[in-house]
Amino acid sequence: MKDLKTLYKYEKLLEDANNELVRQASSEGRKCVGNVCFQIPEPLLNLDGIFSVRLRAPRIGGMGMGTYYMTSFLCEYTRALLERAIEGGYEFLDCLIAPDGCTMINRCVENMELLKINSKEDFFYKYLEVPMKEDENGLNLYVSQCKEKILEPLHEKYGCDISDAALRKAVENFNKVCRIITELGEYRKAEFPKITGTEFHLITMATYVCPHDLILPLLEETLEEVKAREPDSPKDFAKKYRARVVLAGSEIDDVDCVALIEESGALVVADRFCYGSLPGRQQIILNDKEDALTQICRHYLYSCQCPRHFNIDAIKKRRAYIAKLATDYSADGVIVEQMKFCDPWAYERATNTYTLREEYKIPVLSVDRPYNVGKSGQLRTRVQAFVESLEIKKIQSKKGEEK
Repeated sequence: MKDLKTLYKYEKLLEDANNELVRQASSEGRKCVGNVCFQIPEPLLNLDGIFSVRLRAPRIGGMGMGTYYMTSFLCEYTRALLERAIEGGYEFLDCLIAPDGCTMINRCVENMELLKINSKEDFFYKYLEVPMKEDENGLNLYVSQCKEKILEPLHEKYGCDISDAALRKAVENFNKVCRIITELGEYRKAEFPKITGTEFHLITMATYVCPHDLILPLLEETLEEVKAREPDSPKDFAKKYRARVVLAGSEIDDVDCVALIEESGALVVADRFCYGSLPGRQQIILNDKEDALTQICRHYLYSCQCPRHFNIDAIKKRRAYIAKLATDYSADGVIVEQMKFCDPWAYERATNTYTLREEYKIPVLSVDRPYNVGKSGQLRTRVQAFVESLEIKKIQSKKGEEK
């Protein structure tokens, strides 16, 4: 396939947390709201006068100071964020909102607050208590927390309009981004997709770290480019990719991770991980019978695929979701990844690996990885071996059919 002309722009936007579009929005007087988790409803952070940025630590080197404050046994994502904060990398933020998603992210943000990593006088932190179960009691807690810890502080500090109409407008703008990402993602279901997993990953990540209204024209341009794009011929496709995989697991904001997997011969056709599109870029459908905030919270609570929801029904639902993605996207196997020392995903990875293999009969590669994969030879070797095993299964299956 021809290279996407717009891809370079996404790559540039992902080189720095304080990217070009963030700087543009800030220069217009808009306030930048930092967040660190799917469980902070994104539309609430993108009202008039404010915009959200999901925190990353691109091009991080050592994590010495982050490790000093958090120890080497906590996940590298949180240590990398703290390291970047200590370096002064988040001075562009105007506030930071975090959930009690896990103890590690809490400890990370609390250290930022104690170390006063931002010098702005009106800078503030808020911590949400988010439910660990999908039911109406959890929804009531979620709604009250979003009111108390997000909407009211943003109104008091920055004068944001937090009316029902304002929330509906924010959802409408959010859905514009989601519709394009979803449409791009649909091309990955084709036998010979018009877009690679690497390209899709870069595009999707950019939507998490840029103001929605400013990234939208670029997304529209990319969509039109992909629509007119000719996919690889079967012969060229077979040279590059020998298998199709679903990539599922914990936080991935490393631009090299999906690229490494695809360079090893596995086309990533579905992204069920934090910073991915499933379910992070699915539209929120509102009705007129109920207030917008409750509907937004319900969407995030019931679509959440985070292993912190550890009741049995939620665990089974997450496995079934991955299995369904494998079917919908014609995947040959699933790669279940976990960032090193991520406690919630450590258990989830082990159980998913066993269940997907034994109950759903789906081949699985189970890996733990550092925050920045880079050019990891170990991961490359494991993915290549997995691809070879999938090829062998295809050959054996074909011979069985011939008999």
